[in-house]
Amino acid sequence: MDDTVRIYDAKKKTVEAVARIDRTDAEWQRLLTKKQYEITTRNGTEAPGSMTFDDVHGPGVFKCVRCGTDLFKYSTKFESGTGWPSFYEPVSPLNVVLQPDHSFGMTRTEVLCARCRSHLGHVFDDGPPPTGKRYCMNGYALRFVPDSQ
Repeated sequence: MDDTVRIYDAKKKTVEAVARIDRTDAEWQRLLTKKQYEITTRNGTEAPGSMTFDDVHGPGVFKCVRCGTDLFKYSTKFESGTGWPSFYEPVSPLNVVLQPDHSFGMTRTEVLCARCRSHLGHVFDDGPPPTGKRYCMNGYALRFVPDSQ
């Protein structure tokens, strides 16, 4: 497996090769809160409405809570009515990995961070224009960083 991954940096507006982040479960448990660990490492989910980021107002970027990779711009966030933060596109397709998820007797598309393989949520084909996608993310898998920082 290659030790680097190409990631788009939203602030610099460049694609860079960065080191892939691979830690043990024990390391992630030490670095994350219990909820962050369960969601990002054990493919959990949070209760709807528990972490919507309704109090966050852009401009800024939502980053992976585990590795800091840029995932979604505030400008792509929309109210989906689901109780989870929803976005119509990632900052770049390079920054996320999509894979089939057949858990719970359903077929869905799981969204992972491309750099550390953190479980972020799922993507659905019922979002708004211009993409028609709804990236339904777990709020505990994200952290918001205003452009001013």
